[in-house]
Amino acid sequence: MTGRIKVGLIGIGNCFAGLIQGIEYYQQNPTQEVTGIIHDNLAGYGIHDVDFVCGFDVGENKIGKHLNEAIYEYPNMVDWIPKESMPKTDAKVYESPALDGVGLWVENRIKPIKSNKTDEQLKEEIKTVLKETGTEILVSYLPVGSDKVTEFWANICLDNNIAFVNCIPSFIASDEKWAKKFEEKNIPVIGDDIKGQVGATIVHRTLAKLCSDRGTKIERTYQINVGGNTDFLNMKEQDRLASKRISKTESVQSQLATRLDDDQIYVGPSDFIPFLGNTKLMFMRIEGRQWANIPYNMEVRLEVDDKANSAGIVIDAIRLAKIALDRGVGGPLRPASAYLMKHPIEQMADIKAKEACESFVAEK
Repeated sequence: MTGRIKVGLIGIGNCFAGLIQGIEYYQQNPTQEVTGIIHDNLAGYGIHDVDFVCGFDVGENKIGKHLNEAIYEYPNMVDWIPKESMPKTDAKVYESPALDGVGLWVENRIKPIKSNKTDEQLKEEIKTVLKETGTEILVSYLPVGSDKVTEFWANICLDNNIAFVNCIPSFIASDEKWAKKFEEKNIPVIGDDIKGQVGATIVHRTLAKLCSDRGTKIERTYQINVGGNTDFLNMKEQDRLASKRISKTESVQSQLATRLDDDQIYVGPSDFIPFLGNTKLMFMRIEGRQWANIPYNMEVRLEVDDKANSAGIVIDAIRLAKIALDRGVGGPLRPASAYLMKHPIEQMADIKAKEACESFVAEK
């Protein structure tokens, strides 16, 4: 069964702007090869089979606008497609509860709406919007540290039989209690914490696995990340980073033959540099020993557009969630989560996870 995929978005920020503008880029440039996805066609679904039917946000300058307008509102920075060239859509942005979704450092930039609605009122309004738009899948692009809001939206999915793609490190698909809820309702969930196509953590874990597989003894390693968008500004608030550090660290640790002691590994966001914008810089170092205990080390500097890095992964997650819906498969989608997310319920080597995703698509 194929057709259109109706998707709702939670958080109309840079990540979603990069996703929808990237799809439009390929629409306007049909001869361009689509890069960074598993396959152009997944069980009959291509990247142009996705309809973004509604969005939810807390920013007063985004609520009430059409999606094609809201993606250009401050503090968004993605402008790969000129605003006047972006096709108009009937889909609008609706109010989401704030709860813990707005950090201290970003409040002045996001400027959340001063709402007089209760969470229950918003819940009923959201339920109506989802029903009227026929939303099948909700994608969460909430800021890091939005644990309570993530749980709110996970419950929305459970109550309305909607698949959930959780792109942030608030643990739902990888949490046994939440995973069981999605299994009992037979609703697909993919998560948690999106990997980049060639991002800091995927590069780090790949090189760490290479060193481990080649028989070296890794003694210590670090990964330092800096950037200039609201994602990095939000992460200056250290209290919001606990799950992010766990997610990134465990993603690397899972690839090692022997776990490193906690004080011998550091993996995490480090600082906000405004003029970098959506550019993300990663600095990584691995130290270890080879034959005869001879030391070695490597250092890597990676520079990427942070939003381009995640968009191709999310378009795959959306299509895999739709395939699961079509086939009546619920609960955490283990191959998809292992391949696309940093903190899945079951870690796999990336090549095995990709093979498992392809087997799932092929119904093997």
